[in-house]
Amino acid sequence: MEGINYPELVKTVLGRHTENHLPEETEKKLIFDCERNSYLVVHLSWEGEKRTYGSVIHVDIKDGKIWIQRDLTEEGVANELVELGVPKTDIVLGFRSPHVRQFTGFASV
Repeated sequence: MEGINYPELVKTVLGRHTENHLPEETEKKLIFDCERNSYLVVHLSWEGEKRTYGSVIHVDIKDGKIWIQRDLTEEGVANELVELGVPKTDIVLGFRSPHVRQFTGFASV
């Protein structure tokens, strides 16, 4: 959509998810590959002697659409982007199987 800077909106939304109330020992990292339009929120911590690491949010921008590849948030990154003015037709729920996407209210491809 003209006038909306998708990379900046994605970075803003993902940045909000590093400010949540996880235990202090959980490190929240933003990883932005602006050249390839790939954006992540990763959590790192220790559980005893075991290192835990996981991608909580993964968003790519491809062919003018925002592809949400992973979203473990309660609010839903897609909903947050819609609130900021991104049309649902420009958001693909990549974590949903292709045949289910047509029923989500968001873009199917």
